[in-house]
Amino acid sequence: MNLFFINTFIALGYIGVQGQFSLSGFLVGFALGYLALWLTQPLYGRSRYFQRAPKTVRLVGYFLVELLLSNLRVLWDVITPGHISRPGIVGVPLCAESEMEILLVANLISLTPGTLSVDLSEDRRTLFVHVMFLDDPEQFRRQIRDGLEKRILEVMR
Repeated sequence: MNLFFINTFIALGYIGVQGQFSLSGFLVGFALGYLALWLTQPLYGRSRYFQRAPKTVRLVGYFLVELLLSNLRVLWDVITPGHISRPGIVGVPLCAESEMEILLVANLISLTPGTLSVDLSEDRRTLFVHVMFLDDPEQFRRQIRDGLEKRILEVMR
């Protein structure tokens, strides 16, 4: 059985025993389950789960910070009298190759306020993104490549 599902069952068991049916209780149970599985790792051999889980947490954390910053930037543009937006469309070269990697990059970009994935080139190597605040196209490409895409590829590969 996949270690992620075992960890999820441990977390569900924890919140059932504690009677604390909340997200925080689930997260505590999940962390304790991860620790227990990590300590018992010699029983079932090496698994990619222990390398992927911290990278997934970093991806989620990175995305939440970017989401917060984007929301604040859009909010500031809406509540101030002068518009600071400089919209534009940028072609972002992708290192992502599989459909799932490209899908995650495109959807996480679209979920961030101020950006929207518009199109994918026919050779699937360039993602076209509409950006609400485009100061420097090369800096935006670098931000996607070295930030979001890099973390997604760490998790997926």
